[in-house]
This record gives sequence, structure tokens and C-alpha cells, in this order.
Amino acid sequence: MSQSNTQSSNTPVTLKTSSIAVPGRWQRFRESYLVYSFKRDWMAQACLLVFIAMVLGAFLAPWIAPADPYDLASIDIMNSELPPAWMAGGDPAFLLGTDAQGRDLLSTILYGTRVSLLIGFGAVILQALLGVTFGLLAGYLGGRIDAFLMRMADIQLSFSTLMVAIVVGAIIKATFGGAAFSDYALILLILIIGLAEWPQYARTVRASVLAEKNKEYVDAARVMGFRSRRIMFRHILPNTLSPIFVISTVQIANAIISEAALSFLGLGMPETQPSLGSLIKSGFDYLQSGSWWITLIPGGVLIVLVLVINLLGDWLRDVMNPRLYKG
Repeated sequence: MSQSNTQSSNTPVTLKTSSIAVPGRWQRFRESYLVYSFKRDWMAQACLLVFIAMVLGAFLAPWIAPADPYDLASIDIMNSELPPAWMAGGDPAFLLGTDAQGRDLLSTILYGTRVSLLIGFGAVILQALLGVTFGLLAGYLGGRIDAFLMRMADIQLSFSTLMVAIVVGAIIKATFGGAAFSDYALILLILIIGLAEWPQYARTVRASVLAEKNKEYVDAARVMGFRSRRIMFRHILPNTLSPIFVISTVQIANAIISEAALSFLGLGMPETQPSLGSLIKSGFDYLQSGSWWITLIPGGVLIVLVLVINLLGDWLRDVMNPRLYKG
């Protein structure tokens, strides 16, 4: 009896551990509330499809456009102001008609949308770089740096974005001349619009940093001896990305509208480098003569582009708002 007890006590005991599968990043993304909300929101799906179609059409313009509006040799002035193909007097070769210079309007819209998107995304990237950097410095360091940067932002916000862009654009055009401005119009518009809108990012990021910098993980990083730059950009910044994404969607639409307004005032893209704004401006003088398509069709494309971006921004804001119930 004692021998059997001894043998049973010496028998090794094996424990069965169940393996728990840890979901990967792609699986966590598919199961996130962002994807769940997107699948249930038909408006967001439709807006994203329209936006993707417009972006693909714009950046594939050299391959899918019927003509090249930059190739002056292929433009015939005798084809100027032709109505769209479905109207009387229209030519099937020009689906949306032609402008006052004889360029195919569909091709100029595709190329012009690409220019407007480049300006919108380029200006927003510049705004984000400046605003996020200044916001992190102001919120984390505080003191005189915070006061100086925020007073700069307050002074710039006291003027409208369009006013700042008009003043800066007029100074650059008067200093370097109209020809130089036309040659570097794309880069100059990105700089002008980007420099005019960085306070939006700076104030938002500063508010988020003030809420994050006193939390335990930041104190732990300080105790471990990490430098302030690493704490700001490696630890605090990832926790402030949600409002940055929301602002960026709205700012892309604002940058595109600012470019159109500047082009309409003669401080934007030249007619030889079509954008949606310059197309609207070039056809405005022919609106009363009956050639309404030169202005209204690019204007409709601009409205649709800005509308889908704003609707996507509103949806993203609601999804990333922590105060809304997501049960």
C-alpha cells in the first residue's frame, strides 16, 4: 500500500496549457470599430469610392486622358468653345466639349484635378509638419516657448487664411515677376497655403499634449532617462494622431478651395498649367456668352471633390470621437 502511494507520488505531473492565438495587426484592424463603422455606413463607402475614382483618374491622366493639354502642337484653335458631345453642335471626339483655347475639357479636368490634389496634399503635409512640431514643443516644454508659439498662432489666426495667402502671393509675384511665379506656381502655392494654416494643427496638438504629458507612461519615460525629443515624438505623438487625421481630411478640402480662390484672383496656377481653379477662372468670361460648360463642369468636379472629402472627414471625426458611444 505504501509502495503504491510512493510510486504515485513520484509520478511526474504534466500540465496541459492551452495556446492562445494572439491576433495580428491586420486581424485587429479588421475587427476594429473603424472598419465596423465603415461597413455599416453606406455614405462613407460611396464617398470613398468616388474619392478613389477621382484620385486614380487624376494621377492616371497621362494614360487615360484623350489629349494632352500641355502639348500645344495638338491643340487646334478652330475647336475652341465646342459644346459637350450630347448637345447640338458637339463633337463626339470631345465628350465634355472644349475650352476657349481649343483644349479637350475632359483632359484638362483630369490634369487639373491632379494639380489641385497635389496642392491640397502638399499643403497639408507642410501644415502638419509645422503645426505638429510647434504644438509638441509648446505643450511639452511650456513656459516662454509655449507663450511665444501660441501668440504667433493667435496673430496668424486673427487674419483669414485667404487674406494671408493673397498678401504673400502678391508679394512673391511682385518681387520675382509673373513669369517666375508661373514657372514655380505649384511649389509656391503649396508653401503659401501650408504656411497660412499651420496654427490649426499647433493648437490641437498642444491641447492633446497637455492632456498626455502628466500621465504615468510619460513619467516612466522620464525616470528611464529618455530625452525630451524621444518622449515627444516616440511616446506622446502616437497618442495624438486621431485628431491630426481628422484635421487633415478637412484641411485637404480647405487647401483645394484656397487654391481655386487664388487661381480665380490671378494668384494661382496659370492657364498653361490647368488646375480646377484656373479652369473655372478661364471660363468665367465666357459664361454669359453661352459657353457655360467651360466653368460649370470644372466647378461641379471641384464641388464633388470637396464634398466627398468633407463627408469622409465628418465620418472619421465621429468614429474617432471618444465621447460618442461605440457599443
